Amino acid sequence: MTETVTRPASFETVTDASAALRRGDVTATDLVDGALATTDDLGVYLARFDERARARAADIDRRLADGESLPPLAGIPVGVKDILAHTEGPTTAQSLVLDPAWAAGIGDCAVVRRLERAGAVVTGKTSTMEFAIGVPDPDKPFPVPRCAWDTDRWAGGSSSGSGSGVAAGIFLASIGTDTAGSIRIPAAFNGVTGLKPTFGRVPKSGVVPLGYTLDHVGPLARSAADCALLLSVLAGPDADDPYSAAVPVADYPAALTGDLRGVTVGVDDLDRFADGGIDPEQPALFAAALDALRAAGATVVPVEVPMYPELVAIDLVVMLAEAHAYHRATLRDRWTDYGRGTRIVLAGGAAVTGPDYVQAQRVRRLAQQRMSDLLTRVDLVVTPTGHLGAPPLSSLDPLQPLGALSSLHTPYWNPLGNPTLAVPIGLSADATPLSMSISGRYFDEATVLRAGDAFQRRTAHHLAKKGVR
Repeated sequence: MTETVTRPASFETVTDASAALRRGDVTATDLVDGALATTDDLGVYLARFDERARARAADIDRRLADGESLPPLAGIPVGVKDILAHTEGPTTAQSLVLDPAWAAGIGDCAVVRRLERAGAVVTGKTSTMEFAIGVPDPDKPFPVPRCAWDTDRWAGGSSSGSGSGVAAGIFLASIGTDTAGSIRIPAAFNGVTGLKPTFGRVPKSGVVPLGYTLDHVGPLARSAADCALLLSVLAGPDADDPYSAAVPVADYPAALTGDLRGVTVGVDDLDRFADGGIDPEQPALFAAALDALRAAGATVVPVEVPMYPELVAIDLVVMLAEAHAYHRATLRDRWTDYGRGTRIVLAGGAAVTGPDYVQAQRVRRLAQQRMSDLLTRVDLVVTPTGHLGAPPLSSLDPLQPLGALSSLHTPYWNPLGNPTLAVPIGLSADATPLSMSISGRYFDEATVLRAGDAFQRRTAHHLAKKGVR
């Protein structure tokens, strides 16, 4: 089933809206009112901050009228995944289990503070999978997030509302988190752009953990250019996150030259790992995407990514062990308060032994070195994000929650920690989006974003509206 969703104003991207605001073609109030008026029939929001959002927009308009220099995200409506603490509303992790006192004791998380200092208008908390894992459980009192292209299909997890909300124009950008693909899967299924930065590039302070050594925080938006602007605000260490890295932050928007001359792109189609099948349209769309990179000046060569099965297994083993460590006590005391899929996955962590976890981390370090070696021979690695589009909601089984990862290749990159950008490449045989991933060296988001932007300057898939091929 495909439905029409009213879109705000006439702006598809953060970049265009920000430029229009500075030209005086639109006000912050216009942007925010347009976003708040957009119909949400997709299960995007868990909480909305309409009154506060309008007040912040009015304040930005007053400052603009007074001739103040505006910060980079002034007036931009942004949704925030509901595992990030924000004082305006409760942080639930879409669960009955999380103690409200957890977020109350934090206040605003580091990412929210940075967004609001940059002028962004947070319009609300977006839906997720419970504790950022699993699949929807219709027995719990939370919305079931739906794909913006087909409401009978899943929005993807776990940054579900963050992905579908951007695609539907409910906000111009959003923040998600990614432990096994939770930024890139909703970006892929909804036809938008999502960036998992290098591990440690964006602080996790004030974010409900899933896998301590796997969690990443990053932006979703229409374009790579938008993600570059957002990352320029989000990146940098925070004293409250011991995993955050004190590595210099680049001028990401300035890196977007539209030119890939001198850049070598290694390509692995990963067809041999498409365990759930390959959409009939995917091979041709992926080949056309590679042609667009060549047209931008890139040298494209075949590669084979190292240790694919091992890294996917490592992601699951480490995630299960670390998540179980966090949830062990509440799983015992509040088993039925968790959704069916969530408790099955979290309880599975009890089967991971100490030696299993140590061995997974040892093999992980070997794989990281092998990927670093590959990235001495090429500048970027390009693969499909997945071989299939968004699955029907009716096909998801809460008793087999990991089945939702079928033919998705996102878990590979989390144990590695390399920056990875998901960009749309066209529509599947079911008229739902398909996606390509661009990955690079540690802390070289600039080159990853440069490639995504060069691709999007030569294509229009990231601007496509649902129902239109």
